[in-house]
Parts: sequence; C-alpha cells; structure tokens
Amino acid sequence: MSSSENSAGGTTTPRLVAEEETSPGQLAAFEERIARGEKIEPGDWMPALYRKQLIRLIQQHANSELMGALPEGQWIPYAPGFRRKMALIAKVQDEVGHAQLLYRAAETLGKPRHEMMTELVNGESKYSNVFNYPCETWADIAMVGWLIDGAAIVNQTIMQTGSYGPYSRALQRITYEEAFHLKQGYDLVVTLHTGTPAQRAMCQEAFSRWWWPLMMFFGPPDRASVHTDILQRWALKPKTNDEQRQIFLRKFVPKIQELGLEIPDEDLRWDEDSGTWHFTQPDWDEFKRVIRGGGPLNAERLALRRLLYEQGSWLRTALEQAEQPRAAA
Repeated sequence: MSSSENSAGGTTTPRLVAEEETSPGQLAAFEERIARGEKIEPGDWMPALYRKQLIRLIQQHANSELMGALPEGQWIPYAPGFRRKMALIAKVQDEVGHAQLLYRAAETLGKPRHEMMTELVNGESKYSNVFNYPCETWADIAMVGWLIDGAAIVNQTIMQTGSYGPYSRALQRITYEEAFHLKQGYDLVVTLHTGTPAQRAMCQEAFSRWWWPLMMFFGPPDRASVHTDILQRWALKPKTNDEQRQIFLRKFVPKIQELGLEIPDEDLRWDEDSGTWHFTQPDWDEFKRVIRGGGPLNAERLALRRLLYEQGSWLRTALEQAEQPRAAA
C-alpha cells in the first residue's frame, strides 16, 4: 500500500480499503494488532464500526478546536495591552491550526472536509459543551486558557496513545502547543488573583461560572455513555470519561486551592482510601441540552461560524479552480 506523507505524519491520498463483511479471522487479527500496541493506518483493514467511531471522535474534536477559537477571538480587541493581544492572536491561530490537523486526520478515513464543515455550520454535528458559554470578562479568557485548555491536555495526552496513527500523531503536535496555552492562561489567572480587589473578585466570579461546565467537559458518567465499551475495546479512547475527570481533579484541584480560589462545590473532598475526588454531579440534563443546541450561545456561535464559512467561499472556489488544470494533467 503506497501513500504520501503529510506534515502531521498522516497520509495525503490514502487508498481506502473497501468495507466488506467482517470475518471472525479479520476481526481477531485486527484486535491482536491493537493488543500489541500497533497503530492502525488509513490503508489498513478496519471494521466499519471502528471507522465510524473514529470519524465521530475526530470530527467532534476538530469542531471543538474551530468553535473554541470564537470566544477568544472576540476578545482580541479588548485584551489589556499589546503583549496580551499578541499572545491571544497567536493562541487563536493555533486553535484554528489544530482544527486543520484534525479535519485532515478525519479525511484519511474517507469523509470529505466540506461535508464535515457543512454538518458543523448546519448544527448537525457536535462539539464541546464549554464553547457555548459566554466569556463575560477578561477573567473568563484566563479560565479558558488555564482550566479548559488544561482539561484538553489531559484528554489529548491520553487520546494520543490511541490506536489510530494519523490521529495519534496529530495530537502529539497539538498537545505540545496546548502546553503554551496552559502557561498563558495560568499567568493570566495569577496576575488577576494577585491584583486589585476588583480583579480578584472578577477572577473568582469567572472561576465559579466555569466550574460546572468544566466538570462536564469530559462527558457524561461512564454508566451513561453509550460508546464507552467499544471505544475501550479498540483503544480509541484508552481511558473513560470518569477516569479522565479524576486525572484532571487530581492535577488541578491542589493548584486551585493553592491560589485560594473558592470551589463552588461544598461536597468536593479527597478520599484517601480510594485515591479519588468525590464531587457533586453537575446538571447532566443541562449538558444534554447544550450539546443538542440549547445552550446560552449555541445559536450565536454557530451563526458566526456559518457567516465566516460563507465569507470564505470565494477562496475555496479559487482553490478548486486552480486544482482543475492540475487534475486534468
């Protein structure tokens, strides 16, 4: 199987194996490769459900990177000082670049990018719940940079050990860049929380607003997740939603407490015996409502993304026309 390599380590023109009825032998050989820790590549045989679940995962991740650039991008004109503006511009550029890498990884599975973008702007595909909440103050940008990107790093560091090669390689680069975003966000939080009384109050208010959406970030509890079993079986998601949430809490709660931020959950406590954090379950009905399009800013954020996509149609048309003579040759 020959294919050319792109900058993310994936393939540019994969020859996808036609889906056939899965035989027990094929499935057993496939799962043995995964058990050995081998990476599955675009031209390799894979079960149809493996391909379907991968497209769902990668497309939602790509959508989240693209939609995540919107709330921060809208704050660029209001960032305090030239250095903060430049840092935020660079961060937004990174997020859009991450989406590019991820859409490319999804394309290696046979789904065209224009189809994924159409599904996004029409509200037919999902993205992370956190990007449907407002950033009311500059402190919200700080919390997104520190805690939301911190949660993303937890997720992406785990997911990059998964079984699909192009997704794994893209995540290695993305996680490296997200580490800079985390440091930028933490610096903002520390600056605000050690500033004037008004800045400290603004920092606490933003933290309290983001705590519950943040607790929903990794998805519903494992008992309520319909995809967990198959994702675990094929190493598409090496750790479950609940396991990732616990990793995040173990890593970040001590830092939050060290800063002196008040966590808006009176039941949050560390269980020494089990080595886990006990916490109040967030409103999972709200999570479902937001994911299905009923969040505070779902309509507004999708309308903006749709407008931007429409405004860029001239460039896509120009690129398609430039490709036609080359294809004919």
